[in-house]
Amino acid sequence: MRRGLRLRSYLLLANAVSLTSILAVLFYCYSRMLLSAPTFAWLGAATVLAGALSFVLHFVMIRPLERSVVRIGEASGRIAAGRFGAEVPIVGPAEFRLLAERFNAMSRQLQISFEAVSRSEASRRELVANVAHDLRTPLALLQSHSEALLDEVVRDEETRRDYLQVLRKESMRLGHLVQDLFDLSKLDAGAEPFRPQKLPLENVLIDTLNAYRPKLEDKMLEVDVWLPEPPPAVWGIESELRRIAGNLLDNAIRHSPEGGRLIWSAERGPEPDVITVRLRDEGAGMTEAERGRIFDRFYRSDQSRQRDGGGAGLGLAIALSLVERHGGKMGVSSREGEGSEFWFTLRLAKGR
Repeated sequence: MRRGLRLRSYLLLANAVSLTSILAVLFYCYSRMLLSAPTFAWLGAATVLAGALSFVLHFVMIRPLERSVVRIGEASGRIAAGRFGAEVPIVGPAEFRLLAERFNAMSRQLQISFEAVSRSEASRRELVANVAHDLRTPLALLQSHSEALLDEVVRDEETRRDYLQVLRKESMRLGHLVQDLFDLSKLDAGAEPFRPQKLPLENVLIDTLNAYRPKLEDKMLEVDVWLPEPPPAVWGIESELRRIAGNLLDNAIRHSPEGGRLIWSAERGPEPDVITVRLRDEGAGMTEAERGRIFDRFYRSDQSRQRDGGGAGLGLAIALSLVERHGGKMGVSSREGEGSEFWFTLRLAKGR
C-alpha cells in the first residue's frame, strides 16, 4: 500500500514552497532597486531571517493540528478493533473542534448500537432456549399419552378420559404459545396497520372483566372499578386494548390469593391528553430484580414457574408492545408482600 506524505510534512513543504517563492520575488525586487551592496546584504539577511522565523512558527503552530489528527486516527483504530466508545478531546481550531465533537457523537452512537445488538443477540438466544424449554414438556406429554392410548396401556374408561384431557390441555397450551409468538412477530415487524378509533374506556374494562369472570369466581376475587366522571374515551384498536387489559388481568388473577381484591382505576394526567390506567392486586409482590425483568419475553417470576401457574411468560411482553404501538407507556410498582400495581397510558379522545 502506497503511503502519502504525513500532514505535518505536507504543511511544512507547502510553507517552504510558499516562502521560497516569496523570497525569490523579494530578491528580484531588491536587485532592481539599484541598492548598494551593504544595503542589499542587510535587506537580504533580514528577509531570510524573517522567512526562517516564519517557518519555525509555522512548524510550532501545526503541532496541535497534527496531534488532533493523530488522536482521531488512534481512536478510529480502537473502534476498528472493536473497542467502541473511544472519544477524543475537543481542542484546536473551530473546524477541528467540530470534527472531534462529531467523532465523539459517532463513537457514542456506535457504542449504543453495539450494546443494543449485543442485547438483541442475547435476547434471541434466550428466546430460542425458552421456546425449546416451553415446547419440550407439552410435546413429551403428548407423545407419551398418545403412545399409551395407541398401545392400549390404558384400558378403563375413566383413565382414558383423563389421558385425553391431558392431550387436549397440552395441545391448547401449544396453540396459545404459537399464537403468542406469532402475535409478537407481527408486532415486531409492524405488519398490522394501525387505525385507532374513539372507544369508551369503561366498555373495554368491563367487557374484559366479563370475559374473565369464571377465573375471578374460581378464586373468589372481588374487583373494584374506579373511573373519572364522565367516563373517558380513548384512541385505540378495541381488540388490542382488550388484549392489554386481559393480559394484565390474567397476570393479576394468577398472583392473587383466594378471596383477594383487584382494583381497576384510571386518572387523567400528568399530560392533559393522556389517561393512566392502573390494576392493583394483593399478591406476593416482586423484588427489585423481578421488576426489572417482568416485561421480558418468557420471563416468569419465581412464584409462577410451576406449570400449573399457566402462561409462557409472553403476556406482559405482548401487552407492553401493544401499549407502545398505541403511543403509551407501561410500568409496574411493587414491593415484596405488598402486592403489585401495573399501569399503562393511553391517549384521550376529545371532541371527535
